[in-house]
Amino acid sequence: MKKFEIYKNIRKRAVIWGLPISLFALMMISVVGALLMIIFSFSFSVMVGVFIFNAALYIALTRISASPQLFHFSKVFPEIISNKKSNHFNYEQD
Repeated sequence: MKKFEIYKNIRKRAVIWGLPISLFALMMISVVGALLMIIFSFSFSVMVGVFIFNAALYIALTRISASPQLFHFSKVFPEIISNKKSNHFNYEQD
C-alpha cells in the first residue's frame, strides 16, 4: 500500500522541476519552440545548439528562482500610506 506524506508547507509557492509556475511556463515555451526548430531544420548543429540553449536556460532560471534578490530593484509598497493631501509648501522655519 502506498504511503503519502502530508504537505505541510502550504504557504510556499507551487514549484515544478524546481521552477515557479511562471518560469516553468517560459521554459516550456522555449522547449516547444526548440522542437519546432528541430522539426523544420534537419541540421545536426541546430539540434545540438537548441539542446545547449535549453540546458543553459534551465540552469539560469533555477539560479534566478533560487536567489530572487537579483532582480529586486525597488520596494513595491510605500513606507507610509496616508489620505492627507500632499502639498509642497514648507511651513517650517529655515
